[in-house]
Amino acid sequence: MSRITRRQALGAAVGAAVGTAGVALVGAAPAADRRPAATGHPAQDHRDPKAFDEVYLGRRIQGAPASGGHTGHGGHHGAGWTVRVDGEELHVMRNADGTWISVITHYEPVASPHAAARAAVRELQGAHLVPFDHV
Repeated sequence: MSRITRRQALGAAVGAAVGTAGVALVGAAPAADRRPAATGHPAQDHRDPKAFDEVYLGRRIQGAPASGGHTGHGGHHGAGWTVRVDGEELHVMRNADGTWISVITHYEPVASPHAAARAAVRELQGAHLVPFDHV
């Protein structure tokens, strides 16, 4: 009969605690933080994102519909958008519910590509964005 080791028991306990905390945090977040606001304002409406070019927290972020409906990496998930941080492409993806995520903030859906770029800049904390080369 095999016995569970202390390391296995501790790992299972930590995994359960992290999972429970994650569910509690998602449940505690206001609904407006989890879904894009449908305010009717075109600049904030997730159904009609607008192009942007600004300096945010010292980083230049740009985003616009990609020409021909494709992003620089093949257009798999970007819904025809190209987003850049300091000239490097930020891989973005549109979810089925209309929210957006990036390769940097994959588990934090936001309302627009613009919000995804800003969230990525905050998460990078000054680090350089490394090009995302997928196969």
